[in-house]
Amino acid sequence: MMNAARFTRYGPPEVIRIERVPVPEPGPGEVLVEVAATSFNPTEAALRAGLLRAMLPLDLPYTPGWDVAGTVVRGAGRWSAGDRVLARVDAGGGAAGHAVAKAAELVAAPAAPPLAHAAAIPVAGLTAWQAVVEHAAVGEGEHVLINGAGGGIGGFAVQLAKSRGAFVTATASPRSAEAVLAQGADRVVDYTARALPGGFDVLINLVPAPPEEAAALPSLLRPGGRAVSAAAPIPGHPHFAARNDPAVLARLVSLIDAGALTVDIAETLPLTELPEVHARSERGAVRGKILIVP
Repeated sequence: MMNAARFTRYGPPEVIRIERVPVPEPGPGEVLVEVAATSFNPTEAALRAGLLRAMLPLDLPYTPGWDVAGTVVRGAGRWSAGDRVLARVDAGGGAAGHAVAKAAELVAAPAAPPLAHAAAIPVAGLTAWQAVVEHAAVGEGEHVLINGAGGGIGGFAVQLAKSRGAFVTATASPRSAEAVLAQGADRVVDYTARALPGGFDVLINLVPAPPEEAAALPSLLRPGGRAVSAAAPIPGHPHFAARNDPAVLARLVSLIDAGALTVDIAETLPLTELPEVHARSERGAVRGKILIVP
């Protein structure tokens, strides 16, 4: 048996319960992982509330947790018991003592940071890479605005844009400004106190802004500038949902092992605190990546 966070119906954060449930059985081509940590992603709060049920219907009861870092207990493919791994698990299940993942989607965990910290990488790192490198194709000397840099995706996006030679302006609240500067931003704008500057070559939007605010974002671009959003759609510009890509995830791990990318952990909390983390997220009271340990 193991502890797992589950909800049996859509609703407020209080629908999440910590329950004793059987350890899952891996199927063919799957690996059983003893979970060191998962990490909270704000989209999971929308999933729990039922706001995404048309796009991502769930089989209830459901255990959240798309990010998994841990140790292989029962291997498959090239993975053996004792291997340290991480994965993006699109079926969820990370908010538990054990989780099942497809062997083909696992990646070896970074060598240096604590294993639990690797749970901050999959969803946030993949989204940031696809925004900065693939969709925006940020280049040397470009002036880039990262709108919403105080979250987990934003921290990786700032670092990746800087690694490609960009001058990075980041929006962040006062509680996130110091961390965003530490991640390499050249300038931080407190969006709560002043209007955003303009004239950018590239705008990367990570904020679930109302439609009218998202529609105004292209005015911050220079003529010919480009925008991409992983949150609220920007009319006339690419909008994407990040794909699960183990090859890119492995590249992110290699950057971390080389010291070219850091993992910023804002908090580490026990599984019992997951409902409160959801509630805090809905109040706008979270910063960066929060690890949840079983």
